[in-house]
Amino acid sequence: MESASHWPFLLYAFSAIGVASIMLGLSFILGQRHMDRQTGIPYESGIQSTGTARIRFSIKFYLVAILFVIFDLEMVYVFSWALVIRELGWEGYYSVLIFLGILVVALIYEWRMGFLDWNKAPAHHAEPSKSTP
Repeated sequence: MESASHWPFLLYAFSAIGVASIMLGLSFILGQRHMDRQTGIPYESGIQSTGTARIRFSIKFYLVAILFVIFDLEMVYVFSWALVIRELGWEGYYSVLIFLGILVVALIYEWRMGFLDWNKAPAHHAEPSKSTP
């Protein structure tokens, strides 16, 4: 490989490092230096925080986030398929139908297991019914 083909990347890398260095250097030189009592206190949006940051969240928040990431990531594949649909032809069309079918089956499974219902526990975590003999 020729080293001449790498010069745009090297130019970009040195430019990025240079801009970052200049910004950090200027903020160090021109920035304020003071250490008041209020400087070390955490706040958010200009309001002093109250209570602790160690709040327990329900697993449902994380579950919804993971489901969103999974289905959002799958849409990236569908979008890239849509960009080259004419080159792929019918074989590509059938393959994306199978792909979307698998996604629908996964969504139905999650729905049936109760992962999308916030009002009750998922089916596999539900307590067994108590039957009287």
